[in-house]
Amino acid sequence: MVTGSESGGQANMIKKRGRGCCNKDNFLPEESFQSWGNYSNALRNTKMRLKDRLMARSQDHLELHEMRAHSQHEMKKKLNWWDLIWFGIGAVMGAGVFVLTGQAANSDAGPAVVISFLISGLSALLSVLCYTEFAVELPVAGGSFAYLRVELGDFVAFVAAGNILLEYIVAGASVARSWTSYFATLCNHNPDDFRINVSFFAEGYNHLDPIAIAVSILICIGACLSIKGSSRFNTVVTIAHIGVIFFILVAGLTKANLANFSNFAPFGIRGILKASAMLFFAYVGFDGVATLGEEIKNPGRDIPIGLIGSMFTIITTYCLLAATLCLMQPYNQVDTDAPFTLAFQAVGMNWAKFIVAFGALKGMTTVLLANVIGQARYFTHIARTHMAPPILAFINEKTGTPVTATVVMTFANSVVAFFTSLDILANLLSISTLFIFSLVAVALIVRRYYVSGETSNSDRNKLVGFLAMIILSSISTAIYWVCSENGWLGYTITVGVWFLATLGLNLTVKEARKPKLWGVPLVPWLPSASIAINVFIMGSIDRASFVRFAVWTLVLLIYYVFVGLHASYDAAKEIERQADESQARNTEFEAETKTGIENRV
Repeated sequence: MVTGSESGGQANMIKKRGRGCCNKDNFLPEESFQSWGNYSNALRNTKMRLKDRLMARSQDHLELHEMRAHSQHEMKKKLNWWDLIWFGIGAVMGAGVFVLTGQAANSDAGPAVVISFLISGLSALLSVLCYTEFAVELPVAGGSFAYLRVELGDFVAFVAAGNILLEYIVAGASVARSWTSYFATLCNHNPDDFRINVSFFAEGYNHLDPIAIAVSILICIGACLSIKGSSRFNTVVTIAHIGVIFFILVAGLTKANLANFSNFAPFGIRGILKASAMLFFAYVGFDGVATLGEEIKNPGRDIPIGLIGSMFTIITTYCLLAATLCLMQPYNQVDTDAPFTLAFQAVGMNWAKFIVAFGALKGMTTVLLANVIGQARYFTHIARTHMAPPILAFINEKTGTPVTATVVMTFANSVVAFFTSLDILANLLSISTLFIFSLVAVALIVRRYYVSGETSNSDRNKLVGFLAMIILSSISTAIYWVCSENGWLGYTITVGVWFLATLGLNLTVKEARKPKLWGVPLVPWLPSASIAINVFIMGSIDRASFVRFAVWTLVLLIYYVFVGLHASYDAAKEIERQADESQARNTEFEAETKTGIENRV
């Protein structure tokens, strides 16, 4: 928490935001928006301001202290490693594994889907390690947004955060719609029986889903009331979900047939890798757990145990589920839409489909909870920088939670879930998550090898060159994978360049900073591998997703140029002014103290 002298300069903005939730100053309190004349002047200085923000990097102490003061109240430190383990499992282990396993086994990997899950799990673990080091060093609500602001600057952080928020909204809406579908299965009904058909709406938007909204609102209420209460609920529900998975494993293995493993990898190594790229998305969601940094009692101990421990649990569980499914049925008979349900039906246990649906329902409930909690905290920290309306940064004094941001994000999720069919939402899968994971790995390398004012120009230039080679060789590997069905010659070149670039970084650039509490081992090899793998998986995503990514990024850039840039520029200059005043007061105080001591002597 900042002291009164440090935060005194923020009083005007805080007072303005206290006049009522609909006051303009709750949304645009900055000097650039106080009049049309000010705004016109700001637009005329767009080039200068853009250059300033492109080059500007935040600092650890600003993210940890000054930024928090913009929320007026502190979040409550209520969580420990036990809470984080269950939050991690609850955030990741939803219904996806019950669908993706069937698709990967039937069409891509066969029984070797077990290996695919292991590969994609270890790939996700690399990103978890990068997030863990940052979360320990910068335990703030902004998660990857704050990490990127410190190492890659405001502009990159804003583009990344805008994309991840869209991904959260699409994911939240998808899970809410899926919740209705699985609830209908439990009630032995067709999913559309619980939706309202409006014939004059466009196809794909004409099955309105009030249950999705009701579930989202209930989750929102819980998330607003208490983070510890949300954690307890998540823990209970996730343990029940694990119980259902244990039933699937035990009951399924009683019907196991080892002959189904006789043709273990029918599609070869390419099929295994193709499946692992798709299955990577069964592991996403852990990044939302990193946004809980301000609410963790002992970040240096709890975050590594919670994030890494939950990921190891998830990898093991996924591999066991995949093995069980392929032992129950020949891989070419595994259903691609409801693999576990129909596998139990095929072995004469039709009643088990209700238990599978019940487990999926529980898993989706915790994913919804983790989703809205992560969304709200991302948005809270973005608003602290004034890249989003600062009213969203407010922390409720009583509950210690970002109530405003939680309600706003739930509203966005609900609107999309109410109208949009699952087919359309599934096709909105974006590359945003992989984009963020790649940037965080890049930022970790920058953090380790570059410190402003300490790193020599020579080392800085070599760092930039080696990073460029790592990124370009990773992109080349992904392109070659897409364009070449056979042959490995291209990989020897692209992977060789990646290896030499990473080796050169390791041997010729002096490491500028060591982690204080917990750090990723084998730097730069592990974060460099994370970059390569994330970019490689991007190559498996369809062209339409890249188009959507580009369009949404363009929308973000337009908002940034006309609003976000000027708001964040004003806020940054205000913080710099406060820091200068605080430093001057401290210097004056030290001089007076020294003079007083000398006089007494």
